[in-house]
Amino acid sequence: MAGAPAESDTTLVVVTGLSGGGRSTVARALENVGYYVVDNLPQALMLDMAELAFKAGGAARRTAMVLDVRSRAFSTDLAGAIRALKDRGFSPRVVFVDADDEVLIRRFESVRRSHPLQGDGRLADGIAVERGLLEEARDQADVIIDTSHLNVNQLRRRIEELFGGEDARRLRVTVLSFGFKYGLPPDADFVLDARFLPNPYWVPELREHTGREEAVSAYVLGQEGADAFVASYADLVNATTVGFEREGKRYLTVAVGCTGGKHRSVAIAEELAARLRQSGLAANAQHRDLGRE
Repeated sequence: MAGAPAESDTTLVVVTGLSGGGRSTVARALENVGYYVVDNLPQALMLDMAELAFKAGGAARRTAMVLDVRSRAFSTDLAGAIRALKDRGFSPRVVFVDADDEVLIRRFESVRRSHPLQGDGRLADGIAVERGLLEEARDQADVIIDTSHLNVNQLRRRIEELFGGEDARRLRVTVLSFGFKYGLPPDADFVLDARFLPNPYWVPELREHTGREEAVSAYVLGQEGADAFVASYADLVNATTVGFEREGKRYLTVAVGCTGGKHRSVAIAEELAARLRQSGLAANAQHRDLGRE
């Protein structure tokens, strides 16, 4: 049927490589940029998984399959499995993570783990066996990432650069209004207190309205210190976003509180979110306790 999706519309990433090389970090990074990740998948099930992803559609159309030599169904014929995917119409990209033997040994020793293939031998023996098993897989890889001199955040950024696109790497800011009498939001990264401003609750014509309405918003934002308050916190958030993105944070919650979460905090949250959007951030306002009273 014309316009029907084809297998080539399904984005497949196959992740393999040396134990201790960073497969788990790669898997988490792919999840962060919107991939459905299947970890420790037996190689024999790769084509079945690809078919399921194609039929499921939606988010599953971006699927990553992480292969591990510890799987009992692992075989050394990764090239054959990839060829089967291509014959079916898929276009998989193979990512191979590697590292120097000395680095791998240090990583295993730091967590006091044995290598899955060392048996009664040394760590170096297990690594050597695994290198032999994965030699052809490495040769067939589209992307080889040597993690010897990469930390977790650097490896994550590398994956996001390869597979994420700019939007997936952006920090998303939620400015959340709340009422202190209902408790602090447990997921808040910053907590702002707007109770220093006069409360519209005590203005009869404003009491039944909310901070999302023009009359209340104008009253709150027109108070002495309100504009400087919003501007200062907008500057603070803007000053920290680059660092948060560098450290892998994808969601930032700025909580703005007043007594009941109906007037002051709502107006301030809406204004702060608007100013953050003006500065280029992906920001939105949400109101936890609005309508709760």
